[in-house]
This record gives sequence, C-alpha cells and structure tokens, in this order.
Amino acid sequence: MRRPSLQDAGLAALLLAGTWAGKGAAAAPVISGSLAEVAWLREPPARWALIGACIAAVAVRRRWPIPALAVASLATLVQMALAAVPVAADLAVPIILYTIAAQRRRTVSLAVLGAALAVVTAWSVYVALDGRTDGWLYTGPFGVGGQMRTPDPSAPAFGPTDWGGILVLGSLLVVAWAIGWGVQSRRAYLGERAARARDLERERDQQAALAVAAERARITRELHDVVAHGLAVIVMQAQGGAAAFDKRPTDTLAALDTIVATGRASLADIRHVLSAPGQIDGPARPVPGLAQLPRLVDQVRQAGTPVELHINGSPRPLPTSVGVSSYRIVQEALTNTMKHAGPGARAQVTVAYGSDELRLEASDDGAGESTVGGTGNGLRGMRERAALLGGEVTAGPRPEGGYVVRARIPLDRGETA
Repeated sequence: MRRPSLQDAGLAALLLAGTWAGKGAAAAPVISGSLAEVAWLREPPARWALIGACIAAVAVRRRWPIPALAVASLATLVQMALAAVPVAADLAVPIILYTIAAQRRRTVSLAVLGAALAVVTAWSVYVALDGRTDGWLYTGPFGVGGQMRTPDPSAPAFGPTDWGGILVLGSLLVVAWAIGWGVQSRRAYLGERAARARDLERERDQQAALAVAAERARITRELHDVVAHGLAVIVMQAQGGAAAFDKRPTDTLAALDTIVATGRASLADIRHVLSAPGQIDGPARPVPGLAQLPRLVDQVRQAGTPVELHINGSPRPLPTSVGVSSYRIVQEALTNTMKHAGPGARAQVTVAYGSDELRLEASDDGAGESTVGGTGNGLRGMRERAALLGGEVTAGPRPEGGYVVRARIPLDRGETA
C-alpha cells in the first residue's frame, strides 16, 4: 500500500476513534418532525452506518474525491437531523473538500465549494423552517403521511443550531477549501522552483560540456599547428642536411642545429599548450603573435623555402586572441607550402592593418595539389580560428599557379592586448 493510502487509513481510524470516544452513536435527536420521526434512523446501527460512510469516504478521498464528498455530505446531513452534537466523523466533508482543493484545478474546486455552500444554505433554511412550523415542509417521503401541518407561530425563528448554523458551517467549508488551495499553490510554486533548478543544472552541464568540447578543439588546433610546423621544418632541414653532407658538411651541421632548436621550441610550445588549458597566454612562454612573424619567416627560410613578408598599414597592439589566431593561420599556411608546394617554390606573406579589420594573405607559386580540396585538418583549423573571432578564411589555387590562403578578422570583438 502506498504512503498516501496509509495516511488516509490512519486519518479515518483517528476519526473513528474520536467518534467512539464522543459516544456519537448514542446521541439523541434534537429536531422534531422530518427525519427525526423515522424511528429506524435513531437506532445505533443506523447511526453507526452513517458514521461509517463518512469514515469510508475519508479513506478513499484521494482516489475518488468527488463521490467521496457526495457520500460524506449526504451522511452528514442526515446526522445533522438526528445527532444532539456533532461528532468527529462529521469532519469528513471539510477534509474531503480540502483534498479536492489541493488536488484538482481551481475551477473544479470552486464549483464543488459553491455546491457545498448551496447545500449548507438549503439545509439551514430547511432546519429553520421545520423547527418553526413543526412540519411546514412536506414530509411524505419519510413515511409520516405526506400531510401539510399548520404553522406554529410560537416556534423559534431562523437562528443558530447546535451545529453553528450557516455562518459556522459555511466558514468551515471556506477555510477547508482555502487551506487546500494554499497547499496546491505551494506545491505548484515548489514544483516550478524544482523544475527551474533542474533546468539550470541541465544548462550548467550543457555549458560545461560545450566548454570542454571547445577546450578540446582549441588544444587540438594548437597541437596540430605546433607539431605540423615543427615536423615540417625538421623534415626539410633533415633532407637538406643529408643532401649537403658530402660536399658541405658545415651546412649539415647548421641544419642539425636548426632541427634541435625547432624541436626544443616545439616541445616548449606543446608543454605550454597542455599545461595551461583554457589560457592562451601565460608567464612560462611568450604568447605567439604577429610580432613573432619575422622569426617564423626566418625559420621557414632556413628550412629552404624563400619567404617575403610585407606589412601594410600601421601595426598596432591587437587583442591577444586575434594575435594568436593570426600567427597560427600564417604558420599553418607556410607549413602547407613547405609540405605541398614542391621544390623551388617561393612564398609571400602579407599583413594588412585596416581601421576595423585585419587581413592576412599567404601564397606560393608551387605546383603542389595536396590541399586544393581544402579538406585538411590544417585548413579546417584555420577556418575555425577565424570563425571564433567573427572572421573567415578562404583557400584555393591561384589562377597563375600556386596556392593562396586569405583571412579576414574583425578588430572590434576584443580588448586591446
């Protein structure tokens, strides 16, 4: 049995115990005429049947609230005509009304409350008239002959009874409904807060997952650029050193020195990328930027690929993210030139500072075709870098031969470094 059913059973048992302690079944009727004239209703078994109906209605109030209210109301109305004082079981009606207000929609519970108040009003009027006339109403259905009796002018007028009258009974029903509606409103409020907390937690997890994915992509791009460029320079130097070993041993030694320096620089860059996730700059190593382009160009020249660097406009401090991305885009373009342009190819790099954007162009006159399709990881990484800054990268073969990479990066999306 579920916990709510156990609670309802316990409440029903409590009402039964309270009724038994109050000797409700032995109470004497107080209203003459009408139901009080039906002898068998004044017997204890009939009284206990009415009390049992109220208690049973409380036990099933969550499962069948509307039928339970109807049964409890009918049984209570009959007891009101028979009992000298209210008993604990008569609380079934406000308890069930509270349940309806707490579980059903407000329109439904308001309709039920209105019906209950109408019944209480009608019953109070009936009790008043029946007491004042000693049979003003037609009593045929209860087996007393169906005769209309003469009014008794000396009978008391409409006023409070042992049950408190319409004022007390109506107030009790309204209070029960108000408490139930308050409980429903509180549950709805807590439910909304719980749903909002779940949404915030889900949003936080999604943002964390997106942040992890973005960081993973960033590290992947950085490692790709560092490793690809370093290996390309090392391979080119190794090939040149091997070719010059017999005739120009000094060039071979210079190539080996360049290989060592490039390897160390690449390892330092890798350690920097992996040791500071989420941070582009750090105190361990200077941040790569456009200021380091001359050193990059010299490195490529030493690897055997002639490169010309042109700066258009007035260089000025750039946001750190723009500087790093611009450097990596040029680095990847020169790396592709060394890998795919073929022997004898020459490269040219142009950096143009505009008022609101930075333009980069890296081209070569080689005959390589490995990157014409534009599907390599390097080209995808360049496009991702530019897209994160609101820019774009285009790459493809030149009409006069060779390959060109062009990048446009706006300069109004970050703070000056």
